Amino acid sequence: MMDPHILATSITLPPYSEPLPVIMEYVESWMQGRSERDLQKARRIFRNAGVDARYSIMPAHEVFQRESFAKRNNRFMEKMIPLAAANLEALFNHAQLKANQVDYLITTSCTGLMIPSLDAYLVNALGFKGDVIRMPITEMGCAGGTSGLMYARELLAHQPGKRALVLAFESPTSTFQYDDFSFTNIVSAAIFGDGLASALISTHPDDQQPGVPTLVDSAMYHFFNETRMMGFDLKESGLHIVLDPEVPTTIEKHFPHILPPFLAKHGLSIEEIDHFVFHPGGKKIIQMVEALIEPFGKDMRFTREVLKTYGNMSSATVLFVLHVCQQSQPATGDTGLMLSFGPGFSAQNILLRWT
Repeated sequence: MMDPHILATSITLPPYSEPLPVIMEYVESWMQGRSERDLQKARRIFRNAGVDARYSIMPAHEVFQRESFAKRNNRFMEKMIPLAAANLEALFNHAQLKANQVDYLITTSCTGLMIPSLDAYLVNALGFKGDVIRMPITEMGCAGGTSGLMYARELLAHQPGKRALVLAFESPTSTFQYDDFSFTNIVSAAIFGDGLASALISTHPDDQQPGVPTLVDSAMYHFFNETRMMGFDLKESGLHIVLDPEVPTTIEKHFPHILPPFLAKHGLSIEEIDHFVFHPGGKKIIQMVEALIEPFGKDMRFTREVLKTYGNMSSATVLFVLHVCQQSQPATGDTGLMLSFGPGFSAQNILLRWT
């Protein structure tokens, strides 16, 4: 039986992007009328976020304005369908496959609402087969990309000869709250951007090829009684982010219970991992995790690169990191570790091995 392996990845960015200096001009305008202390805090948060630019499905002047939840959500639907179709067309071209050769279609997003879900539109637009099994995931937040790969692995491990597609599509800029000057809303605006990413996973005998990562194992770790660490509150004006400032400290406290036991199952330790494919939750989380792995001669360069270039794109981000890692052409036999944190509060791990 062939282990599930990632046959191809694809990333797509929306058409609008502004560098940090331009974004700062919008921030200054948005913060007019606030105290000098609040303005200085906002400047500091944006400049220290470690994000040089962020992409959006709308121009910046539309992000920084008051809009109804319905208007923003309708835009989310209108923009995401063609962007997702273009992403998957590129994925299929790279894998030299067609949509009707996919058995499972797993989609994940937490920044907009669609019923029917995006995958239903893609079935029609791209010609998926009539019995493709759809699995939309809507409440895993930043962990959705890793979770989608975990579900694909579980499905294919028990049904060899199949293919699964995971697509993460997010627009955190659509959740920006114009009238909310809280610390969490400012942090969200500073670190989050929009993006889409996908991965094609296979156990089909026709898809054997060198240089692709195998999904060796996966696990979830739950932080009990921490449901208010991360998430959204749904209010009349839309989705208001929940982000506890203690997230980095809480992760650090639990870290010894997350990765070492998971790796020990396979006779591995952190120093034996070649590539760290971690979700960039934010600069502080990266610094905290990097401090824990640096003593072993490890770094998070792929994660840092993605955060700096694109920002945090919620569930899509870890697939961006995987895409960048894959472009570095890991050697045969290399090991990798994928890690994301999301609402619940929970951590999702995947052990990778390039074959």
